[in-house]
Amino acid sequence: MTIRFYDTQTASIRDFQPLTEGEVKLYYCGATVQGMPHVGHVRSAIVFDILVRWLEYRGNKVTVVRNVTDIDDKILEKSALSFEGPVDDPYIEDEEWFALAYRFEQEFQKGYDVLGVRRPTYEPRATGHIGEMHRMIQDLIDKGHAYAATDGSNDVYFDVRSWPDYGNLTRQKIDDMQAAPDADPRGKKDPRDFALWKGHKEADPITASWESPWGRGRPGWHIECSAMATKYLGAQFDIHGGGLDLRFPHHENELAQATAAGHGFANFWLHNGMVTFEGEKMSKSIGNTISPEEMIEKSNPRVARYFLGQAQYRSMLDYRPSSLDEAAAAIERIDTFVNNALFAVHRVKPGADFDLDLHHFEVPESFAKAMDDDLNVPQALAALHETVRKGNSALAGGDMESADIALQQTMAMTQTLGLDDALDSTAGSPEADALDKLISVQLEERAKARADKNWARADEIRDQLAAAGIIIEDSANGARWSISG
Repeated sequence: MTIRFYDTQTASIRDFQPLTEGEVKLYYCGATVQGMPHVGHVRSAIVFDILVRWLEYRGNKVTVVRNVTDIDDKILEKSALSFEGPVDDPYIEDEEWFALAYRFEQEFQKGYDVLGVRRPTYEPRATGHIGEMHRMIQDLIDKGHAYAATDGSNDVYFDVRSWPDYGNLTRQKIDDMQAAPDADPRGKKDPRDFALWKGHKEADPITASWESPWGRGRPGWHIECSAMATKYLGAQFDIHGGGLDLRFPHHENELAQATAAGHGFANFWLHNGMVTFEGEKMSKSIGNTISPEEMIEKSNPRVARYFLGQAQYRSMLDYRPSSLDEAAAAIERIDTFVNNALFAVHRVKPGADFDLDLHHFEVPESFAKAMDDDLNVPQALAALHETVRKGNSALAGGDMESADIALQQTMAMTQTLGLDDALDSTAGSPEADALDKLISVQLEERAKARADKNWARADEIRDQLAAAGIIIEDSANGARWSISG
C-alpha cells in the first residue's frame, strides 16, 4: 500500500512519493532552549521519531534535521533576570545567555534519550549558521522581498505584500492576519511584516549580536529554520514538521521567505496536535500541567512513551490522572506476553540478554496498513494488542510455532514504535540481576520439593515470595516469576 500523509498546505491526504526514490529528507522544528522541556516538545519529538522509523521500515534512507534555537528574546530575558534577583523558576541560575541555552539543550537531549527518541542526522544550532542567514536575507533584499527598517534600528523585514503566496500554508488573507509583534512597527511598511534581522539593543549583551551588512544584530526567529533546512537538505526536500502551534506565524513565514528566495522548500507539511489536561490547555497559572519528568516519575520511560505516542499524530492528546495507569496496563500486557513467549519458546528469562534473529520479521498486514494510512498509530496499536491476544492463546494451547510468530511480530511492532528504545530503569540492572539469581535459587528449591511431593515446603516457598511481592506462575515449561503491580 502507498504511504499517505495529511499535508497541511493542501489540507488533504496525499500519496507520499520521495523526491528521490528510496531517500527521504525531513526537517522538524526542535526546541527553543529557554527552559526545561515540556510535554508538547516531547510529544512532537516522539511523533517524528515514529515517522522516521516507519519510513525506514518501508525501505527508505532518512536524513533528519532537528534544529536548536539557542538565541531568542526569551533566552536573553531569562538570563538578564537571573542576574537581577530571584527568578520564579527553580532551573534558572545566574548565568550568561549562551550558558543557559546550552544547559537546557542538554536537558532536552537527556529527555529525548530516556524516551527512546533517536538522535537526528544533523542537529544544527542557530548561532552556528549566521552566515547562511545573511545570504538568504540578502537574496530576499535583492529580489525585492525584504527591506531595511526606516527608523535606523538596523532591523530588516520581510515585505509580506511583495509575495502573492503569503498566507497559503494557513489559508489566510493578509488583511485578516495579526500584526507581527517582533519589533517597533514604526520601522515597518506593514504591521504584518516580520523581522529577518533584529538590530542590537543596548540592553542586550554584546555577545548576543553579530556584525552584518545592515548593522550589528541577531537573526529573527523564522529565518533560522529556512536557512538551516536548505543548508542541510537542499533547496527542496520531502517533509517539514512541527507542532500545530507553529503553523502561524512560524511555518507560514518560513515558507514565504524560503520560496521568495527561490527555494522549492518542503513538499509536505506535517503538524502534530497539542497535549491537553482533561480537555483544557495546560497552564502553569492554573496548575494543570504535567512535565515529562513527572510522567517518568509516576510511571517509567516506556509507559510515558506509549502514552505520548498513542494518539493519531494530528489529534489532540488529552492527559488525565488515569492516563499513565492505562498506558502502564497496556505495556504490561505486551511485556508479559513477550516474556512468557521468550521463556516458553526460547528459554530466555525476563530481563536476560538474548541473541535471536527477531529484528527483520515483518509486522502484520493490519499494522502496516494502519501506519501507511497517515501514521494511524491507534489502529496500529490495536493490531499490536490483537497479536498479543493471539500469542497468549497459542501459548495456552501449547502451539509454540504460532506463539513464536506472534512473538516476532510483536517485537517488530514495538521496535517500529520505538517502545524498546525507551529506557527501562530496572531491566538488566545489577539489582535486577541479583534479584533474579536469588529468586531462581528459591524456585529451584521449590521445584525439587514438588518433585519430592513435599507440597508443604513448596507452598511455603511460594507464600514467602508472595509476601515479598513476587508472583509465581507455573506452566508446563516451568515456573516463572514477576513482581506484583
